[in-house]
Amino acid sequence: MLVRTHTCGQLRESDVGATVRLNGWVNSYRGHGTGLVFIDLRDRYGLTQLVFDGEDLPGDVMETADHLRNEDVVAVEGTVRVRTGGENPKLPTGKIEIEVSRLEVLNKTANPPFLPDDLAKLPNEELRLTHRYIDLRRPKMQKIMQARHRLAKVTRDYFHENGFLEVDTPILYKSTPEGAREFLVPSRNVPGGWYALPQSPQLFKQILMIAGCDRYIQLCRCFRDEDPRADRQAEFTQVDLEMSFVRREQVMEMMEGYIRRLWREMAGIDIPAMSRMTYRDAMERFGIDRPDTRYGLEIADISEIASRSEVAFFKDALARGAERPRFNSKRGVVKAIRVPGGAEKLTRKITDGYNEFARSFGAGGCAVVKVNAQGQFETGVAKFLEGVRGDLTAALGLTPGDTVLFVADEYAVCTKALGELRQKVARDMGVVPPPGAEGGPWNFLFVVDFPMFERNKETGRWVAMHHPFTAPRDDQAQTFVEASVDDEVTIESIVSAGYDIVLNGQEIAGGSIRIHDPKVQSKVFQLLGLTPQQAREKFSFLLEALSFGAPPHGGIAFGLDRLVMNFVGTDNIRDVIAFPKTQTGADLMTRAPSAATDEQLREVHVRSTWTPPAT
Repeated sequence: MLVRTHTCGQLRESDVGATVRLNGWVNSYRGHGTGLVFIDLRDRYGLTQLVFDGEDLPGDVMETADHLRNEDVVAVEGTVRVRTGGENPKLPTGKIEIEVSRLEVLNKTANPPFLPDDLAKLPNEELRLTHRYIDLRRPKMQKIMQARHRLAKVTRDYFHENGFLEVDTPILYKSTPEGAREFLVPSRNVPGGWYALPQSPQLFKQILMIAGCDRYIQLCRCFRDEDPRADRQAEFTQVDLEMSFVRREQVMEMMEGYIRRLWREMAGIDIPAMSRMTYRDAMERFGIDRPDTRYGLEIADISEIASRSEVAFFKDALARGAERPRFNSKRGVVKAIRVPGGAEKLTRKITDGYNEFARSFGAGGCAVVKVNAQGQFETGVAKFLEGVRGDLTAALGLTPGDTVLFVADEYAVCTKALGELRQKVARDMGVVPPPGAEGGPWNFLFVVDFPMFERNKETGRWVAMHHPFTAPRDDQAQTFVEASVDDEVTIESIVSAGYDIVLNGQEIAGGSIRIHDPKVQSKVFQLLGLTPQQAREKFSFLLEALSFGAPPHGGIAFGLDRLVMNFVGTDNIRDVIAFPKTQTGADLMTRAPSAATDEQLREVHVRSTWTPPAT
């Protein structure tokens, strides 16, 4: 084999006259019928044009060159010369070409199902994933993989410089109730015993802090048996961190430094100081705990004004839970969004759709009014708002041409419905920038002061908003320990020491200060409905470790795949994972998941209860 001396993206004018060897794939073939053949040779570094001149080559070499086709793998030797026919300014190697003297065909390709050319029309994603090895040859995909590698290196460099140790944690894990459904793995050596694949290394990184590791990092694989979607996979990668002897501010300061370093080295952008917003403020203004602050359309609570209107369903909503605290999930509220210019852009058909959209999130619907050129309300519930039109105009800052959207319901339902509706309206109005827009905008935000607990809609039981190991904020700890598990109002008011990092409406990291006091941890388990026996069964090693001198500690985890998505400008997580799964969790290339044989099942003491559907 002619072993390469250079890559296909390396040679320049300064190399003219040199004898070189290149290896790669045939990207394109052009035969001129005059004893000349031009080949663009490709590897992951770029393209170089090859010239086969029949006047100077042996007949067998020219014959072989004339039969080369796209995706054949070849090795060549030749002389670098100035490109004939003019420079190709689109290529870094566009000023030179290789006059080939020797050719070796390393592998002839079968007819490929598609060509890895970014300029060609790509087939559907199913075909691309089935033949992922061809899809990954595309220059765009090669650049994405390079960006992912670069991000991992910058990450390791930054945390190494700040005293972190990279430690591997187990993949075969103990099943623990952390929220998402787990993947289970049967044990051959322990009949009836099961491992779980880790949703995260949460417990192990806490154990590492108790073990004196002090600062831990890992680029770890995590597994959650949830339905995949555009920005989520069942198998994904986290940048996982933990620090000892810290409070919330110190963790956040370290993470802000990481974000700044990452964007500076990956995108050449200096990120300004990151804004902070409380969970309550985010929910009040944007209806979601990961608000996209690149556009307005903020939500306003108009409950007091609505109580003086003639809209019956406003008053019905406000009568619910009136005795409860202002932000209690079951207290009735009326909220609104002002849409500047909506009167022209949002047609009747679109706003009628908003009514059904709001209902899909449990609300009774969405009322609409438009502000005409004279400042009067039109359509929908306009006539029932006439008595408070002036107050609404002042409170919402209304001007002619605006549309106002109203939702009235319990606080939790109303906030959720309008938070989702706000994002839909932004897309309909065309105010959402495309993903990865060059130069931003990059709106980073720390969201803090989350409630520790929320009610599960299906079971009605308390669940941890972050996870069961999140500590209450320092000033809330005593209140939490002393609160009765039946005191719903107090429990709902407890604020955690958690924090999320939000970028342009997506959560890219989440973390918290952890519980290091066994009494607080036991109280959390009690509130989540775990008996002392169940808590010991599930978390005996953690509870025991906490009793042997646990330091205050906290950490965070970034979604590495989502970080890469931002840098390469895609909204599909499958683009940034070399071998992703489909929406149904299938690997089309390897055809996984696949059936196990009866012998394999017997070895792990498992019997399948699945039967094929009747045909």
